[in-house]
Amino acid sequence: MYDLAIIGGGPAGVAAGVYAARKKLKTIFITKDFEGQSSVSDGIENWIGTVKISGPDLCLSIEKHLRAYAADIVDIKKGELAGTITKSTDGTYAISTITAAGKPAGSYTAKTILVTTGSHRRKLDVPGADTFEHKGVTYCATCDGPVFEGQDVAVIGGGNAAFESAAQLLAYCKSVTLVNRSDSFRADPVTVEKVLAHPNMRVAKNAVPKEVRGDKFASSFVYTDGDKNSPTFGKDVELAVGGIFVEIGSLPTTDYVKNLVKLNAYGNIIVDPRTQRAESLDGSKAGIWAAGDCTDGLYHQNNIAAGDAVKALEDIYIYIKTR
Repeated sequence: MYDLAIIGGGPAGVAAGVYAARKKLKTIFITKDFEGQSSVSDGIENWIGTVKISGPDLCLSIEKHLRAYAADIVDIKKGELAGTITKSTDGTYAISTITAAGKPAGSYTAKTILVTTGSHRRKLDVPGADTFEHKGVTYCATCDGPVFEGQDVAVIGGGNAAFESAAQLLAYCKSVTLVNRSDSFRADPVTVEKVLAHPNMRVAKNAVPKEVRGDKFASSFVYTDGDKNSPTFGKDVELAVGGIFVEIGSLPTTDYVKNLVKLNAYGNIIVDPRTQRAESLDGSKAGIWAAGDCTDGLYHQNNIAAGDAVKALEDIYIYIKTR
């Protein structure tokens, strides 16, 4: 019987794991690997305490940090994913894990659970997108934006994330062109108005993504113009850009707890922002907490995920010690 099961090995999970070790909470730490979304970034410049670090180096660093404190307190199960979780009549949780190949791996029991399995980006599904990923095509303006200083770039999407990315990029890019499939935007009207007012901001509406082109690195983005009022209606338009930032949404990794806790319409775990605690489907307080991109938190960043996980861990500790 473990006090706590932490599921997920990104910054949130590791932050909680370090605190669990220091607080002597017997913990099972379940993760496929320690590679969060930032693992693909060439340079991360907003991880507090480190001026610049590559994504792979950040992953190695946080794993090393956890193992330095784990000892016999945190039992690390690398290479395993949560398969099914069931709640027992005594309020504890039975966790069955699987390998990346889907084969049974292990079975564990814990008093509490902290979900930190994050989310994964919706990928741009056009020719060249995979070829030039990390070579001009990126899914994180915060992480990779400064690399494209002084260049013309494109942002694909029309929601708040797309406009927020565009706002960040306008601070150092020569121009930003937002490519949106429809005639309207899903972003907040105030945000849309403010971003579009920038003199270096461009918009392509009713633009259907078609292809990413380039040589060693991406050099242009092609879309089919669906704007009936445009002189290029029905034709392919090629934008000469050095960077292509994809913001077409993300999918939280929460399927394995959907029968235990409340999720919002997007599949994010609904949490109390004061404690990160989730609610069970019947409205009662479950022994499940969540932190990071898998939650309905307003902002999703590495530093925020780690902080929210620490907040959750503090609440879990009190919960366990006062029951």
